[in-house]
Parts: sequence; C-alpha cells; structure tokens
Amino acid sequence: MQSLSERTAGFTDSVIRRMTRVSMQYDAVNLSQGFPDFEPPKELLDRLAQVAYEDYHQYSITWGSQNFREALAAKQTYFMGRRIDPNTEIVTTCGSTEAMMAAMMTVTNPGDKVIIFSPFYENYGADTILSGAEPIYVPLVPPDFHFDANVLEDAFRQHPKAIILCNPSNPCGKVFTRAELEIIASLAEKYDTYVITDEVYEHIVFAPNKHTYFATLPGMWERTLSCSSLSKTYSVTGWRLGYIIAPPEIIDRAKKVHDFLTVGAAAPLQEAVVTGLKFGQDYYDDLQAKYTHKKDLFLKGLDDLKIAHTDPQGAYYVLLDISEFGYESDLSFCEDLAHYVGVGAVPGSSFFREPVNNLIRLHFAKKDETLLDALNRLEGLRDKIKPKHR
Repeated sequence: MQSLSERTAGFTDSVIRRMTRVSMQYDAVNLSQGFPDFEPPKELLDRLAQVAYEDYHQYSITWGSQNFREALAAKQTYFMGRRIDPNTEIVTTCGSTEAMMAAMMTVTNPGDKVIIFSPFYENYGADTILSGAEPIYVPLVPPDFHFDANVLEDAFRQHPKAIILCNPSNPCGKVFTRAELEIIASLAEKYDTYVITDEVYEHIVFAPNKHTYFATLPGMWERTLSCSSLSKTYSVTGWRLGYIIAPPEIIDRAKKVHDFLTVGAAAPLQEAVVTGLKFGQDYYDDLQAKYTHKKDLFLKGLDDLKIAHTDPQGAYYVLLDISEFGYESDLSFCEDLAHYVGVGAVPGSSFFREPVNNLIRLHFAKKDETLLDALNRLEGLRDKIKPKHR
C-alpha cells in the first residue's frame, strides 16, 4: 500500500473543535469554540422560515446568488467607503474558512512563502501547507501584541507571495492601528506582496479602537483579498456563509478556485441572510454595545477572581495566564479545567509558533447567565485544580 500524503502527515485535528468535544464529555460550559448560545436576529429566522417554502432549494450561481451579492456589495460599500461591484468583485464562499483557503490558492504557488503573525488562528498554517507554500511566522509581542517593524521587514526580505492579516485578531483581540497597517502596507508595496485579510470580527471592536479595512489604504486595493463571513456579525456560525472581496482580475481567478472547492454556498441561507445585510447602522451599534457589555461583565468577573488576563480591543476572546498552576502542558490544564471545574477552554499553544505554554483562550459570546455560570465555576479553580492533577 502506498503511503498517504506527506503534506498532511503532520496535521492534528483542530484543537479548538476538540475542546468542544471535551466540554461536552464533562458537561462543561463551552467557552472554547467561538459560537454564541443566543439566537440570531428574529428577522433572519422569520425570513428563513419563509424561504423554506420558496424556490431556493437548488444550486445558486456558484459564486453567490445575485440577491446575496447585491446586498453584500451595498453593505460593504457603506462600511468600506468604496463602491464594491457585486458582479465582478465578490465571490461567496462556504464560510470564511473556505474564503481563506480559496484566497491562498488564488495567489500562491507551491514553494512560495507566506507571512503569518503569531499568535494566529490555527487554520492559517494548515492553509499555507495545503497550498504547498511555506509559512514565515512573525511574533506579536504580549501584552499589547505589537510587532517589531524590523522583524517584519526581515520576513518580507524573504520575498513572500502573501501576508495573512487577521484584524481584529483571533485569539489575542488585537485591533491593528492605522499606523501599524500603514507599515504593513508600505512593506507589501515595497516587496510586491499580496495581503489576505481575515476580517470576520470587523463589527466587534471596543472603543476607542476602530477597525480599518486594509483594502481601503492608499494603493492597497489592487493587492488585497478581503475575506470575511457573516457568522459572527449575525450570530449564524452554522450557516457557513463567507466571501472574498477583491479587484476583478483576482476575483475572476478566485471564482474558479471556489467552484472546484465547494461549487457553492447553501442557496436558502444566502437568500435568508439578505435581510440581515440590509440592516441599518443601528444594528451594528447595538452589536458593539452588546459585546462591550459582555466583555465588561466577563473581565470584571475574572478581575474579582484575581485571574490574570488580557484586555481585548476587538473580537470576543480573552487569554488567561495560568502560570501559577505550574502545568507543563496547557492542553492538560484545559482538559483538567473541563473535567474538574466545568469550563471549556483552548490551550494557547495551539495559536503560537513560539513555545508559549502559559495561556489559555476563553470567549464571551454567550448569554449573561452562561458567563455568570462559568465565572461561578471558576471560583473553585484554585481548590479543584491542585498539584495532584498536574
């Protein structure tokens, strides 16, 4: 029997999704995998019920239904401040996961190099390897997760084909300042590098921080593939609706890659979510207020418990410092946390290229009562996780 793919031999399963299964095993409050336990907007659910009895049950156009693309183009035109053409500058994907993979395969060849900031969402390294490319990791330095411009330029000197930019960032919650983005932009232009952005948390940003769409920086539209999804903005992570926005010549290639990857996203869900894409500014203001409240509630609870943590600028994740427990393995700590305390978390080492073993990631995209339940359980953290469990 011939051997299996060498390219994927080093892969593990997703640690994030694994910790959801561990949470279920121990009936723990699942603050590991980042999905809400509250309902999407009622308007979306009502429209979804109507769509079930309408003629949207067969394939849509492979790069996205006309209604969806037009509604998305109008929304992003408003927020990005430049006109987006629904027919030539958008391809609809099966979530941002496919958007990122399609973007990577659109711009890279086997042997190319790709810059990835560390910490990073775990798919980025896998996407790079699956494309036959080689990742170059550049550290974001705690506690504010800044980058050293000289270190970044050293990476660019290796002539990468692309850089991946997650903004706001998962897992550290960093929102890149305009000045930082301009440094990245100048290097991308200097070294002729594509920029693949992951902007799924574009509407979850905490004051006074502001999100800047990288593609809107001077000279960056031509080299940027803006990837995002509707999962976080409308609380529909299971609908798997994402997209790439880019210049027509890039989208033309991305459409072909997408076509052979998944054919197309779910037609009924594309139609149902159009209602959400037409929401006014009030919806996004309320969304920001909702997550600001959840962040304040959860972080105050951690402060009261004297658990050291980061203070995210965007997204809905917080990193906890577990140094005091002396674990050699943060994965073992997370397994014990689920088992003995009843709270599900993700080991920080799954996000870092560097040997970081003292951080775990929790998220606060949950009902208030769920967050309070988790905080109540964490009150027993130091009593239930003792040296005998190390």
